[in-house]
Amino acid sequence: MRATMASPHLYRSLADDVVASGSETTAVPTPSTGETLYELPRSNADDVRDAVARARLAQLAWARAGFATRRRILLRANDLILDRREQLLDLVQLETGKTRGQAVEEVYQAASVTRYNALSARRVLRGRGRRAGVPLAMTTRVRYRPKGVAGVITPWNYPLSLAAMDVVPALAAGCAVVQKADDQAALTVLALRRAFIDAGVPEALWAVVAGPADEVGEALTDHVDYICFTGSTAVGRRIAEKAGRRLVGASLELGGKNAVIVLDDVDPERTAADVAYACFSSMGQLCVSTERIYVHRAIAGPFTSALVDRIATAKLGTSLDFGSDFGSLASAGQLERVEAHLDDAVAKGATVIAGGRARPDLGPWVFEPTVVTGVTPDMRIHAEETFGALASLYLVDSEEEAVVAANASEYGLNASVFTRSRRRARRIADALEAGSINVNEGYRGSFGSVDAPMGGVKASGLGRRNGPEGLLRFVEPITVSRATGVIPLPTSGRDFAVLAGPFMLLARVLRGIRRR
Repeated sequence: MRATMASPHLYRSLADDVVASGSETTAVPTPSTGETLYELPRSNADDVRDAVARARLAQLAWARAGFATRRRILLRANDLILDRREQLLDLVQLETGKTRGQAVEEVYQAASVTRYNALSARRVLRGRGRRAGVPLAMTTRVRYRPKGVAGVITPWNYPLSLAAMDVVPALAAGCAVVQKADDQAALTVLALRRAFIDAGVPEALWAVVAGPADEVGEALTDHVDYICFTGSTAVGRRIAEKAGRRLVGASLELGGKNAVIVLDDVDPERTAADVAYACFSSMGQLCVSTERIYVHRAIAGPFTSALVDRIATAKLGTSLDFGSDFGSLASAGQLERVEAHLDDAVAKGATVIAGGRARPDLGPWVFEPTVVTGVTPDMRIHAEETFGALASLYLVDSEEEAVVAANASEYGLNASVFTRSRRRARRIADALEAGSINVNEGYRGSFGSVDAPMGGVKASGLGRRNGPEGLLRFVEPITVSRATGVIPLPTSGRDFAVLAGPFMLLARVLRGIRRR
């Protein structure tokens, strides 16, 4: 293992940026050894209220600064992300346990999101004219006003990517942000924030709080003007209820039980490698990773053999280099969850065909990527999200059976299909019930397409991040209409009597020329 770019001095420096008035701290362990990496200050409800109040003041000047100023600062932040990539890679690995390669995906995503929003905000959010109700008599224009202070609640699993996908469009739209970072990945979030502060973002404009969800998270949703949440469906429902009572908007990326369909015309070895990555990148601790594999029976033998071989020969480890294919689970709780789901399945008749063991020789929370067959509806892994290094393999006899099985879930976040036929891929993609669908890839195609919306259907969430849709979350559309005086609008019964006929004629003409 090479020497880390991070250090205890850096940890303390970053942790000091948390908005926290008290002296309480939380010990944060690293998955590589299980030992405490740093002590994170704990915020309280008063800290959240203070952060929101300061952010409101900072937001007024930030909104007035205009698109050009925000663009310049965000592009500088993009450069600093790339300049500080080694430090960010180390922090991501030390806090989440993922491999160097999977950490690279995060840095690339954070930079891409920043660049996209810096360059797109003016185009998407500038005011523009709309067709007036009565042409010539009035003009209509729509402008966009920033919503104010956005609350962002992010999990530990993809701290760079998920923070950037919510925080950066909010900043680009002219909003302020108060973010609750998960304790397990707060340093990574704080290092990302520091790049933006050094680029010129006012410190109060993006505040970070940390601490227990029942105090800090609740206070955040009580005071912000818009809420972004990434996490479980159960918690997302509670946040949606609170946002609904306050009549503020929310975007929620929630759970998934994502399916991949493998058709009978694929290259078994190549597809097995891609499916293994789709399942076990970040050890399956990703909202869009695959947990259900549906394989056409005609290809099941060679594909399954190749998948088992791929997993058996993969290198596991926690080193801060590119020597590992798969890393570690992030915490003792994650390990317990995976083992509980696996033990339940095996006790009820499932068969382990790959992996299935903890590897304390490699790290306290390392668990072999595991695939099981013979899964039945009474097993937890059949419908419940594991969010870990565990996937189920099923055989199907047709495309139709695969689609029906893939859609038979309360979730609808991501899905994928592997086939050499574009026609078959298009047909299946059109039939799958998911917010994003990938062809011949597990999740990276849609996840990395920052110009396209990302989100879920059914119990997988509300709203979209990325693309124009991701920017439009953070603004209120304001319609401004002006009477031109060219054609006076009626104000009395006599006026209506005179103009009723011409107005009806105008409506018929507009319909005839198909004018919207």
